[in-house]
Amino acid sequence: MILASSIVGSGELIATTTVGAEAGFVLLWLILVGCAIKVAAQIEIGRMTLTWGKTPLAAFEEVPGPRLGGLGWIYWGWVLMTCLIVVQQGGILAGVAQSLSGGLPLTSSGSQWNRDHDHSARLTVDRAVALRQGKTQDADALKQEHETLLARMANVKRPPDETIWMVIVGVITAALLAVGRYRLIETVSILLVGTFTLVTLVALWVLQFDPFWRISAAELASGLTGGLPKSDPGSSPMMTALATLGIIGVGASELIVYPYWCLEKGYGRSVGPRDDSPEWAQRARGWMRVMQLDAWGSMCVYTIVTVAFYLLGATTLGRLGLRPVGSEMVRTLSQMYVPVFGAWAEEVFLVGAFAVLYSTLFVAAAGNARLVVDGLILSRWLPGDDLSRAWWNRTLSVLWPLVAMVFAIAIREPVGMVLASGAAQAIMLAAIAVAVIFFRYRKIDSRLKPGPAWDLLLWVSSCGFLIIGLWTAWEKFAQFLR
Repeated sequence: MILASSIVGSGELIATTTVGAEAGFVLLWLILVGCAIKVAAQIEIGRMTLTWGKTPLAAFEEVPGPRLGGLGWIYWGWVLMTCLIVVQQGGILAGVAQSLSGGLPLTSSGSQWNRDHDHSARLTVDRAVALRQGKTQDADALKQEHETLLARMANVKRPPDETIWMVIVGVITAALLAVGRYRLIETVSILLVGTFTLVTLVALWVLQFDPFWRISAAELASGLTGGLPKSDPGSSPMMTALATLGIIGVGASELIVYPYWCLEKGYGRSVGPRDDSPEWAQRARGWMRVMQLDAWGSMCVYTIVTVAFYLLGATTLGRLGLRPVGSEMVRTLSQMYVPVFGAWAEEVFLVGAFAVLYSTLFVAAAGNARLVVDGLILSRWLPGDDLSRAWWNRTLSVLWPLVAMVFAIAIREPVGMVLASGAAQAIMLAAIAVAVIFFRYRKIDSRLKPGPAWDLLLWVSSCGFLIIGLWTAWEKFAQFLR
């Protein structure tokens, strides 16, 4: 469940809604597939860790293939992916700062900026609604009013509120991670995710009682036929969707982080070092069932939430032609909630956005710190004893949000930052597919061998990973050539 708290975040709030905004309902099938196919691989990596007591990166080193500097090809793929994950965390931190500066401006100029930009967002939505209703005269009047407002806003210097909040959030998160323990992270994350999950599900449910906004059976059916969207000038919904597949549900990073949480939860210690005794096998099978229950339960949580965000984005932003970009990302996303919460939409959304994004930032910092420490130990840059590992885990978890803060201030494009990491993680899925098949047929304890149904599920998962990874790599290459 703590895994769900870290992944019900930027992938759902930013990437999934952007796919809905760009593609409409047509890619619902791909979102469902992206959530469902990852559980088998997740559990297989967990089985490897539970059996041999190895961290995932150490286990990946056993996968055959080319090596560089004494380290395997999957290791170097992970290094590149992790560099972009830090950038993604910067995008998430920027989103948190946008939420806070929108709800709690720190300067008078920030308050005025919010009033102007909130008015601009409302005019954009009102005009889109008027056009959708065929009220062209009203739409023209709103367009003229909007252009006048934009002309005045063009001469206004951006206030420092957002940057100040980036620094505050980065420093406070680092401090919390310096003193926090697993139980604190788990409790805070589940509470924060639950808050925004409820808000989003309620919003989607209420929309179904409004004839103007409800999702028709035909629209829903169009998303389950396996169709692909058309690309419009200035957008690439298919590339956005592929990048989203890398981070929704269990992203490549979470697949690797998951066993670390399992070890910290005590699964590995409870099973004990592997031996040939029937008692060990019995304990291992019992804890495998616990791990499977945890993984499938998490999948149910993040699939429901991911689909809700996708449908909400397609229903509102997609129909109105709105795209979340740049410093207006949070303000644009808040328009998804206007049909339900009206004048309170932005306040409701700002609280929810802070909850879901901050939980992602918080948990990802702790989880990825463990991965980075493990990677540095494998490369022999750090000692591998338990005391040193614990110290560096704490140190890097503190440094992680501070580095993310630097990227947030320097780049300020949260959507692009999140999707760049998503593309890298989508490509990394292909490498993970190779690894889990190797684990299943070369590294499994015969007493923990699954049945044919599980093997079929694992092969489906692995083939899906390969398709997503290679397809994303091809799309990025074609995009580069253009």
